[in-house]
Amino acid sequence: MNYRHAFHAGNFADVFKHLLLSRILVYLIRKPAPLRFIDTHAGIGFYDLAGTEAAKTGEWRTGIGRLDATKATPAVAALLDPYLAAVGARTTDGRPLFYPGSPGIAQHLLRPGDRLLLCERHPEDAIALKSVMGRDKRVKVLASDGYATLKASVPPPERRGLVLMDPPFEERDEFDTLAMSLASATRKWATGTYAIWYPIKEAAQVAAFQAQMATLGLARHCTIEILRDAAAGAPALRGCGLFVVNPPYLLAEEAALLLPFICGIFDDAALPPFNGAIRTEAGQLTRF
Repeated sequence: MNYRHAFHAGNFADVFKHLLLSRILVYLIRKPAPLRFIDTHAGIGFYDLAGTEAAKTGEWRTGIGRLDATKATPAVAALLDPYLAAVGARTTDGRPLFYPGSPGIAQHLLRPGDRLLLCERHPEDAIALKSVMGRDKRVKVLASDGYATLKASVPPPERRGLVLMDPPFEERDEFDTLAMSLASATRKWATGTYAIWYPIKEAAQVAAFQAQMATLGLARHCTIEILRDAAAGAPALRGCGLFVVNPPYLLAEEAALLLPFICGIFDDAALPPFNGAIRTEAGQLTRF
C-alpha cells in the first residue's frame, strides 16, 4: 500500500472530483431531512500543499492553482462558489493554506443534523483524519476497509445520502472490486446517491468497467469525464471520470456548464488538450 495522495492533492483530478462532489451535496441539502455522507476511502482530510510531498510534484499548480472564479461567467462562478468556499483562503501564488480532501469538503457543506462516516484503511492516516476533523460530533472515523464498512452501513438510518467511492487504484482488480461493492450496496439501498471516481489510463480498462456498470440494471445514472487525447506526450493519467447513481436532476446540466471552463483552465500548451463528456442512462452523449 504505497499510494499517498499528498503528492497529488489539489491536482486537476481533485478539482474535477471535488467540484462535482460539492454540486451533489449542495443539491442534497436543499431538502430539510438529514442525510449521511459515507466516504469509503477518506484519506487524511486536509493536505499541506507547502509540504514535502506536494512541493515535490507541484501538481496543485495546474489544478487548484489555476481555478479562478473571476475568469468564469456569472453562471459558472455561482456553481464554483460552494467548492471554493470549502477550499478557503489562498496565498498570493494561488496555493490554498490547506487543500481539503472529500471529508473536508463534506464537513464544510453539510448541516448540523447531517452525519459523516469516514473510512480510511491506513491506521496512521485514520488517526490523522480523526485529528483534523476535530470534535465534530457529526463525524465518525473508522480505521477500516471501506468496502466492508459500506456493506454493513447501508441503508443508513437517515435513508438519504451520498456514498463516495474513491479508492487509490493500487490493486489490479480495483475496477472489479468497485463494481461488486456498488452492486451489493445498491441492492440494499437502491435510493441512495453513489459517486464513483476512477482514473483514465487505459481505455480498455475503463470500457470494461463501464460495461460492468451497464449490467447492474441501475435505473438512473450518469457518467462525467475529462480526458486528454491519447497523443504523443500525453501523461499516464490522461483524465478521470465520475460515475453517479441516482444523480441530482441538475447535475448533468451543471456539468455541461462546468466542463468547458475547467478543461480550458487545465489545458497546457505542451500537452494534448482536455475534452469533457457526459453520458446519461438513456445513452445520450454530450462532448465539449
